[in-house]
Amino acid sequence: QVQLVESGGGLVQAGGSLRLSCAASGRTFAMGWFRQAPGKEREFVAASSWTGGSIYYSDSVKGRFTISRDNAKNTVYLQMNSLKPEDTAVYHCAADPRLRVGVRVHEYQYWGQGTQVTVSS
Repeated sequence: QVQLVESGGGLVQAGGSLRLSCAASGRTFAMGWFRQAPGKEREFVAASSWTGGSIYYSDSVKGRFTISRDNAKNTVYLQMNSLKPEDTAVYHCAADPRLRVGVRVHEYQYWGQGTQVTVSS
């Protein structure tokens, strides 16, 4: 069982930046970020393969967010720039022991508790 712990959320003004981190208790291959706003379903944000050779972003964050990972530390990061009020949500880290990188909730076995990101206008 792999445990994931997110950090780095907070309150920021529109146009600002935040960097989220997610530390895994063990090695995982596919790692990603999802977010869930109140009253909405959890949605895909970004994902990366073990090597970083396969990276995916949702259209809503492409060009503003960057996912990266430090495999020596079993940690994945999400750099969020040019934040908008619609980015407000609880951001969850996800990981899976399979090599294939997924963009759907059911493709990830392990989940973190989430960290709140609030963007004010």
